[in-house]
Amino acid sequence: MPPHELMPIGVFARRSGLTSSALRFYDDCGLLAPAEVDPDSGYRYYSAEQMPRATVLRRLREIGMPLTAVEAVLDAAPGDAARLIDEHVARLHEDAVAARRKAVVIKSSLSDVPGLPIAALKGPVLADAVEQVLTATARDPRMPVLGGLCVEAAPEAITLTATDRYWLSTRTLVPAESAAATPAAATWTATTPAATTWAGTVDGDELRTAAAEARRSPLVRVEATPYGIWLRMAAGREDQYCRLLGEEYPDHRSMLASLPAVTTRVTIAKDLLLRALEGHSGEHIALRIDEHGMYTLTTGDERAGHRIPATVTGQALGISFAQTTLYPAVSTAVGPDVLLDLRGADQPATIRSADRGDLTTLAMPIKPAPAT
Repeated sequence: MPPHELMPIGVFARRSGLTSSALRFYDDCGLLAPAEVDPDSGYRYYSAEQMPRATVLRRLREIGMPLTAVEAVLDAAPGDAARLIDEHVARLHEDAVAARRKAVVIKSSLSDVPGLPIAALKGPVLADAVEQVLTATARDPRMPVLGGLCVEAAPEAITLTATDRYWLSTRTLVPAESAAATPAAATWTATTPAATTWAGTVDGDELRTAAAEARRSPLVRVEATPYGIWLRMAAGREDQYCRLLGEEYPDHRSMLASLPAVTTRVTIAKDLLLRALEGHSGEHIALRIDEHGMYTLTTGDERAGHRIPATVTGQALGISFAQTTLYPAVSTAVGPDVLLDLRGADQPATIRSADRGDLTTLAMPIKPAPAT
């Protein structure tokens, strides 16, 4: 290659974003050899065709990829390279999650405050409740607390709540036994009562992972620390630790307390309603409720609707929801029949089991789509 078409190492370094010392190191490693080396001076020269490889190399190192993996990516076909990058990122995420959880445990161990017994719960019941309620969480960098689950404990019950501000899911669990009734172990002793009241917001991802282990434990004892909660499992199972989120949780209790009276109540078969929602192609769905039942509408036009048998009491009503709000609220309801308590086209709707279970969801309606 003619010398005027080559770049000295300093020029190539500036254009590629790599330092000259890094380029010499990558040459020695065999990852990026120069196009030519002056036999007298030993000076390295690079070609423009080498720029894409240098750029990818720099970016891979920026995400912490080790040299052996970098070499594999650079020499792989595009599909295999993408897979290797995904695997590396997944390992980084797993390592970060593990480090964060260990850090929280370490911080907790540095505190002189002993763990606070909250309650003992049946493991499978706790796991079900966590998975049901966490469907209402959201990943919002502006409000990380929306990715958490609010835990409120009292001697008679523990309430789990999650919200993404458009819908809210809550479930109340009755303790399986008091702390005084549990076998003496760690901070749980015959003379240590459960906490009178306690509240905190637990990291949703960590709690979701912990729920898988809790499902296999007949009994789980919940214990609070300044930075997280311990889920103490039955003998033979590994205890799980979930960190607390420091941000203040949205004031959902005031919202629940200020809900207006129900004006329309609908009792409907869960499977029938889910099938109607699954068969609906739009992002939004309009419902018209009258004494004859419920109609699902695509554009507000009755001719485009689908009638679902339902028992209706109260006022006739038209109301619209986003599919991403209504469908998960209905699908997580417990039991064969669903009860919809409606308060108007612009008020939160309550969705719960018609006959059993205490899982309750509030879904915000939207403005109906204009007819076409």
